[in-house]
Amino acid sequence: MNWSLADDIIKSALNEDIQYGDITTESIVDSGQKAAIELIVKEDGIIAGIEVFERVFHILGDAEVKLYIQDGAEVRKGEKLGEIVGNTKTLLSGERVALNFLQRMSGIATLTKKFVKKLEGTNVRLLDTRKTTPNMRIFEKYAVKIGGGTNHRFGLNDGVLIKDNHIDAAGGIKNAIDLVRKNAPFVRKIEVEVETLTQLKEALECGADIIMLDNMNIEMLKTSVEIINGKAQIEASGNVTLDTIDSIAKTGVNFISTGALTHSFKVLDISMKNLRYL
Repeated sequence: MNWSLADDIIKSALNEDIQYGDITTESIVDSGQKAAIELIVKEDGIIAGIEVFERVFHILGDAEVKLYIQDGAEVRKGEKLGEIVGNTKTLLSGERVALNFLQRMSGIATLTKKFVKKLEGTNVRLLDTRKTTPNMRIFEKYAVKIGGGTNHRFGLNDGVLIKDNHIDAAGGIKNAIDLVRKNAPFVRKIEVEVETLTQLKEALECGADIIMLDNMNIEMLKTSVEIINGKAQIEASGNVTLDTIDSIAKTGVNFISTGALTHSFKVLDISMKNLRYL
């Protein structure tokens, strides 16, 4: 984790929430009062972001997080994950921001793990996408890895992926690949998104390293795999769900990507409860 970038995001979130103070807490709690509060998970899942949660309180200061689990842990409803001890104002003012990060990251890891389990016994790798919450990519892609998935491009500078609009802009797949070979670093692999068998054959003839089969049904995927016949690596994408990923994996593709990991997850229900003064 790039903690310099992560800290900037955390500080921005804290500034959003308590920029002008915490009126309720400041009205109720004495400045020097110390307390302890428990971190409890309220449903089964996979934990991700526990260090981000802890970082929130380190940035606020005057609080210590005692953790009983690590990222990647499978937890059960009612399990106590840790305890936060320190200035009561810090505990109460940092609660929502810390939980927002932890709940969302754990939700992504939990959903990712469900997809990964569907691929057990195969050599297919599960990929995420750039369909992430703005400014939250560093956390969301980390959560995918904790859930057992593999990160695709973190940003546009990470690799060449020629998509439909690039093809239109270049005037065709061949022109797009030729332009990339002319202008991009030669060490970069070239991935091309195709939607038809005609496009597939053109990308293959032009020497694409990776071919993304976009929104193809099972029969088209099988046919595409046969046509490629090991000449390129194959990524399947589009309409990937927990119900369909088994069938997609059996077609012989190397990778399956889905934006659902980072845009259709359910947050994991986690709470800070049972505050007591010390």
